[in-house]
Amino acid sequence: MSGAIVYLVTGANRGIGFGLVAALAARPNTIVFAGARDPSAQALGDLAAKHTNLHPIKLTSADKADNDAAVAQIEKVAGRLDVIIANAAICDYYGPVVDAPVSVYQDHFEVNSLGPLVLFQAAERLLLASPTGAPIFAVISSSVTSMGNYVHFSLSPYAMSKAAVNILVKGLNAEHSKLVAFLVDPGWVATQMGDRGAKANGLPGAPVQIADSVKGILGRIDGATKEKSAGKFWNAVVANNGNPWDRPTEEILW
Repeated sequence: MSGAIVYLVTGANRGIGFGLVAALAARPNTIVFAGARDPSAQALGDLAAKHTNLHPIKLTSADKADNDAAVAQIEKVAGRLDVIIANAAICDYYGPVVDAPVSVYQDHFEVNSLGPLVLFQAAERLLLASPTGAPIFAVISSSVTSMGNYVHFSLSPYAMSKAAVNILVKGLNAEHSKLVAFLVDPGWVATQMGDRGAKANGLPGAPVQIADSVKGILGRIDGATKEKSAGKFWNAVVANNGNPWDRPTEEILW
């Protein structure tokens, strides 16, 4: 067990997060901690029954006590932590800026911006002690934050909170010489969140399948290094189908 690569994925009870833990648990020589507000969820339990290297743990975004306890459990079980994929997020409002209550913005910043901050603060000591010498802190962000290639989707609370977490990752990368901190845009994925956003914008559903997004995300994480990967905003699904939301480049414009 001591030589296995140890992963923590947040927001792991469904969607992209569940897809990530399923893919990672199926790999040889991994230990995967699936962070979720309800780690007893049926889907996670069924998956853990198939993979003894998968450990569902309670982890509520931005809850310091939860995050501290989760990291303590990881240290007790695995003795190390090598890769964090901060995936947990909410997108609960679609509509004009003028109609969105301030409380909606506060809720999005709590989960999407402060969640990864609290997580990193809880995990810093253990993560930076990774025997790989290049611990990874990958945050799932969104291309809706792009100022250089802006596309309007009427979800400013989500977009603003994700833009804030982008700055967090840039700062963490600058402050830690060995930490490989970067962002990944997963694509517009056919999850509960993604399909809801698609329908709110007049589309039948999100265009990217979970399996394709997971493959692209892990392609950015596998083999990531400080020199080539850190401090950047990577695209998981390169597409150029003529749609305004397509991202045809390897990196997302800030």
